[in-house]
Amino acid sequence: MRDIFSEKFQLYTAKAITILFHPLFMPAYGLLIIFTAPTLLFYLPGGIKKIILLILLINNVLLPLGMILVFRYRNYISSWTMEKNSERIFPLLTVSILYFITSFVIIGLSIPLFIKAYFESVSILSLIIFLINFRYRISVHSAGAGALTALVTVLWIVMKENLVWFLVPVLLISGMILAARLKLNAHNPQEVYSGFLVGFSVVSAAMLFLQ
Repeated sequence: MRDIFSEKFQLYTAKAITILFHPLFMPAYGLLIIFTAPTLLFYLPGGIKKIILLILLINNVLLPLGMILVFRYRNYISSWTMEKNSERIFPLLTVSILYFITSFVIIGLSIPLFIKAYFESVSILSLIIFLINFRYRISVHSAGAGALTALVTVLWIVMKENLVWFLVPVLLISGMILAARLKLNAHNPQEVYSGFLVGFSVVSAAMLFLQ
């Protein structure tokens, strides 16, 4: 009986982690890290922070969620988990296009280059994931975790501030995300680990190059 309860608890926990750290939410968490970490970016005016966050929430959270609801209603996808590669094409394409639109808007703002580079790197990552999906079912959750880890790493390098108290929690959360995807049998280990590697390498390389 105890084993059954333990297994159910682990599954519910894995599902909660999967929802809480959905790929659509990860860039917003990244922005919050940029705005709250003890660097020069912390001192950006509150109004500017709100505008950037609002643009992201509308273009890259609410709109994609709305589109996914439409795709489900129209039966373009058979389930919310989109287990088939073919079902992920339209949602991934939509997300990629919306991120490039957001990047175009952000580039036009008078804000630090680091933030612009962050949006551009996420746009590049979304396009790469879309292209990879044609041949390989990479874990997008893991890619988001890798991207968030890359953001904190690059923020530490560029701003030359000790961000260990940001990096350690992000690494722990990333581990939880990867473990959750494996626990739910949503992906095999290769898909999970390769997703993290792609997210980390693309975002870190792009951000460092665009500085």
